[in-house]
Amino acid sequence: KQWYQRRVRGTLTGLYAMVGAAAVLSGVTRMTVSLVVIMFELTGGITYIVPIMVAVMTAKWVGDFITPNGIYDAHITINGYPYLDGKERFMHTSVCEDVCKMKQVRELTTICCSTATVHDLELLLETTTYNGFPIVADTQFNIVVGYVSRTDLTRALKCARDKHIDLVSASRVYFSDGLMRSNAGGGPISVALGKFVNHDPICIEPKTPLAHTIDMFTKLGLSQVLITHRGKLKGIITRKDVLRHIDYLKTSSNGQNFF
Repeated sequence: KQWYQRRVRGTLTGLYAMVGAAAVLSGVTRMTVSLVVIMFELTGGITYIVPIMVAVMTAKWVGDFITPNGIYDAHITINGYPYLDGKERFMHTSVCEDVCKMKQVRELTTICCSTATVHDLELLLETTTYNGFPIVADTQFNIVVGYVSRTDLTRALKCARDKHIDLVSASRVYFSDGLMRSNAGGGPISVALGKFVNHDPICIEPKTPLAHTIDMFTKLGLSQVLITHRGKLKGIITRKDVLRHIDYLKTSSNGQNFF
């Protein structure tokens, strides 16, 4: 009898502890099916699946009643990570043009492929903090011909400086295929950085619905998209710009949720 009581009490105590731990973890992280599978793999007991499932779902429902997000979502919001949830549909009539207007950027920072020099690019990297730069054919019409990220441009200029000692600040930069070009007129040599350029960046129209743009960010894994009209650059929006616009909409509508 004493052995039976110790056996039953020990089993129930361990079962309560395991179910309680699963419930706490579910309430904090809002995990459901995956958590039940993890607990089953840890214990190997099929008879414990039902009480664990009941505790996990109850804890999740209580947690959702108190606050809609788990601890991971809260940390993403606190740290300001540009995360867009692809499982939810954005329900608003905003277009990409609205996001560009809210940024209030008077002049777009671009690279002109017809006049750019090594000095111009190095100065651009020193005076700006953007993660990438659209490449245009000329500064008058801003016809988009490509896009280069800050990391690739920095690495390309560094490699060109290291490999070619005769490269000077006045050297022209071409964003076409090839490596080096000699100047027949006796001037400084030019460098071609075409292999570092994305010649087909993702471009959308200003009237594109913001819901469609959010789907592109989440499903294609984009960090930015170019806003163009008939090939002319009108703006550029990033994930952070979209999140700022969504926060602005929530603030102006007294906290209404658009997902």
